[in-house]
Amino acid sequence: MATKPGIPKGTRDFSPVEMAKRNYIFDTIKEVYALYGFQQIETPAMENLSTLMGKYGEEGDKLLFKILNSGNFLSGVERDELTGENVNRLAAKLCEKGLRYDLTVPFARYVVQHREELTMPFKRYQIQPVWRADRPQKGRYREFYQCDADVVGSDSLLNEVELMQIVDAVFSKFGIRVCIKLNNRKILTGIAEMIGEADKIVDITVAIDKLDKIGLDNVNAELAEAGIGEEAIARLQPIIRLSGTNQEKLEVMKRVLAGSETGLKGIEECEFVLATLAGLGLKNEMELDLTLARGLNYYTGCIFEVKALDVEIGSITGGGRYDNLTGIFGMPGVSGVGISFGADRIFDVLNQLDLYPKETVTGTELLFVNFGQSEAAYCLPLMARARQAGVRCEIYPDSAKMKKQMAYANAKAVPFVAIAGENEMKEGKVTLKDMATGNQQLVTAEEMINIIKR
Repeated sequence: MATKPGIPKGTRDFSPVEMAKRNYIFDTIKEVYALYGFQQIETPAMENLSTLMGKYGEEGDKLLFKILNSGNFLSGVERDELTGENVNRLAAKLCEKGLRYDLTVPFARYVVQHREELTMPFKRYQIQPVWRADRPQKGRYREFYQCDADVVGSDSLLNEVELMQIVDAVFSKFGIRVCIKLNNRKILTGIAEMIGEADKIVDITVAIDKLDKIGLDNVNAELAEAGIGEEAIARLQPIIRLSGTNQEKLEVMKRVLAGSETGLKGIEECEFVLATLAGLGLKNEMELDLTLARGLNYYTGCIFEVKALDVEIGSITGGGRYDNLTGIFGMPGVSGVGISFGADRIFDVLNQLDLYPKETVTGTELLFVNFGQSEAAYCLPLMARARQAGVRCEIYPDSAKMKKQMAYANAKAVPFVAIAGENEMKEGKVTLKDMATGNQQLVTAEEMINIIKR
């Protein structure tokens, strides 16, 4: 007996209904990106390993899917190298390419490679899958989609303002209530300076970024493990616990960071973004969150994260400002700022809240029953007319029993069925059946289209 086929762990098949929902997410995000002047690009699924390696840290390098060289991939490899323990050195000889880990590094490569063709500032968006050789678990996949938008070649904070408007517009269209959290890595640097642990900025940000997940006591324990002194941890507590309005938090932090030029610069940047957005009528809440750190250390300015308010789930969008995106490829000084929507988590939120518009998951709207060759020939022009009017329709390909054709309509959740037999053909009409109510009526082609469109 043949073994039942399967797919690799951490990957998924998507049914027609699931694809309809996912396309609704992608199309909504694309539509908003385009409204703000972003242009779409795509990069190959695989990149040269020399492009990817060393860009994500030691742990990230381990999570890269590497692709064996074509042909005799063992050519040039010595026997002792095959039996040795230097796996990375062997992989470098066997593999020259790998699957992309994210969209940011390929974008940096794209900017450097095509810099002569680009008009700066360059506003790009990219919606494509990425791959990570991670251990699969709930909510974590080896293949998943990222929906990125970035502006490079501009230091203006108006870019941050626009990206927050995009976030607000997308989630308003989805009907998801969110809180858009804002912080600044310069503020975090200032805090590290203020508590006397400037050289521990990475350890501090990594720890406090986990506050929502592990709680304050565990954050403090992690800070202590990183070698941060008790006095410094104690001075950090009022900042972590700081509450009040955005303006009240800013005023407190101006006093706390009075001795840090970098910290005050971060306050100024956040103040500008929040004040500008306040006059633009956002539908969702903006919150200055001083515990927001974002895990990636290449962020240098404003950082953002979006939390759904009605569902318990992690961040569903994130991003921030980085000052040297292309420096990793020898083109320093190109500043950028970007966001990434978590399509897979948004998919889960929309499912839990049942927020998909009915039309997005409706496939065929009208099925023509097939009674035979002459009846099918009668239906084909009617179907062409319905399609011209924007009605999604099909004809059952075989002249099968009526029961089988109706079962097909029910299985596909088709809302209307058109029946054309001898009597209907004589009158130049069809019998239109509403599958939800069971009601049937004899109608013209135009009446049929109007009923379905209505």
